[in-house]
Amino acid sequence: MSISRPDRRQFLQVASATLAAPAFLRIRSARAASPIRIGLVSPKTGPLAFFGEPDDFVISQFQSVFAAGAGGRPIELIVKDSQSSAARAADVASELILRDEVSLILSAGGPDTVNPVADQAEVNGIPSISTACPWQPFMLGRGSTPEKGFESTFLFGFGLEDLIAAYLKLWSGLETNRKVGLLLPNDADGNAWGDAAFGFPPALKAAGYEAVDPGRYTPMAEDFSAQISAFQSAGVDIVMGTMVPPEFLTFWAQAAQKGLKPKIATIGKCLLLPATLDALGTSGDRLSTELAWHPAYPFTSATTGQTAAEIASAWTAATGRPWVQTVGLKHALLDLAVDVLKRAEDAGDPEAVIAAIRATNTQTTLGTANWAASPIANVARAGVMGGQWHRDGQSYGIEIAANPTDLPIPVTQPLQPL
Repeated sequence: MSISRPDRRQFLQVASATLAAPAFLRIRSARAASPIRIGLVSPKTGPLAFFGEPDDFVISQFQSVFAAGAGGRPIELIVKDSQSSAARAADVASELILRDEVSLILSAGGPDTVNPVADQAEVNGIPSISTACPWQPFMLGRGSTPEKGFESTFLFGFGLEDLIAAYLKLWSGLETNRKVGLLLPNDADGNAWGDAAFGFPPALKAAGYEAVDPGRYTPMAEDFSAQISAFQSAGVDIVMGTMVPPEFLTFWAQAAQKGLKPKIATIGKCLLLPATLDALGTSGDRLSTELAWHPAYPFTSATTGQTAAEIASAWTAATGRPWVQTVGLKHALLDLAVDVLKRAEDAGDPEAVIAAIRATNTQTTLGTANWAASPIANVARAGVMGGQWHRDGQSYGIEIAANPTDLPIPVTQPLQPL
């Protein structure tokens, strides 16, 4: 017997009724012969599309695993495009939960993707796992605390303190005037990075750096004259921030035109992929960024048995392109989804899946995920390195330039000035 469910319009009209939804959504019928459905919300189009670039390849690595399934039931993955929009991410997450009746929902692609998906999952009592998002906007941006956490939504990733440690370790090898210009958008990421309590400004001050902060710029801005002028007036040697590719391409071109020449430029998010560097041409040489995954990582996927190096090689063989960090992030996300569903007593019961997530101690290509071992509720920690891009002929490669963690990963080339 099937159970009727409210459509999304009714759901939005009666928001208070969502508190009753978890018990309602736990009802499943005819589960024995049906597949276990999991949903993936990913920005496959729009300015954050680089997060969704590896989806098809990574999913192909798990096809045989999905077919084998868990508990005698195959796994069906339903992918939804957030279109790089937080509102759209919330809408498709709601569709996955209310219409497709997924047992687990996954997301990756910064706070603008992860937070709205996790919010929909939390209010409906559906388990979710996310990555590629700092824990501060995931936790504090959604109204919780590291002590309290959430009921059904979990993150496997890093924190701003890890990014800060990676950036400071990167810069420590060069002599500078320790003046740092901040490039931060007025969005969830930028506001977290610039937070006066846990963001970069207090950390920079504590480390003896002077932050030059011209304020938050409007996302997708086309004029960075004010920021460039502020940096030139202060004489900054370091420029850092978090930007999407169109923003940084605009800023870097205008900086060159106006004669801004820092010794170091370390930019998060947009410099994760070589495509941004290719668009910059020779002006991208020696730009730096965080490294959340690298083929040198000494980890093996519990599900597919692949090492980080093998996954990177498989990507290049399949696409003809250099490896990208997001391949490892997405592989780890699917790795965890399969592992959790296999261990859950009943993959159709949200409480059983949540219990399996909390009991996770599984190695992925990103490292070992263990929520119980983390001091931050609902957050399993992953390390972050510092990397620098180097142009070799017509192509770019990224070297490990700093390792602030205790992971046994060697620095392959120390940071060099621009």
